[in-house]
Amino acid sequence: MGVLIHLFVGLHIIGIAALLGGFLTQMKAMGRGTARFVPAMLHGALTMLVTGVALVGLNQADDNTVNTVKIGVKLALLIVILGLVYVKRDDEKVDRNLFGLVGLLTVANIFIAVLWT
Repeated sequence: MGVLIHLFVGLHIIGIAALLGGFLTQMKAMGRGTARFVPAMLHGALTMLVTGVALVGLNQADDNTVNTVKIGVKLALLIVILGLVYVKRDDEKVDRNLFGLVGLLTVANIFIAVLWT
């Protein structure tokens, strides 16, 4: 079970890398006001959602303790990110404040994962 959990952690990290990487590639465009949500951001957020749910289930099945408050906060942030990226995915340009909010929520989600013990 431990190998499976580690596999899903790796996939979860790939998802966050796609989401954050997509955001970072658009930083220059954000400065010009022409940033858009690239497909990598949507796919990364979806990957994070699926692997995160799988990780909670696998950890509970393995009798590991799961901090449900932390998971709930991370899930809430991810749902907001996913909703914004999904709704605005076809727009040629996204308001820089909205785009910046997605980046801020993504970074917040990372720090919650790392620092909240």
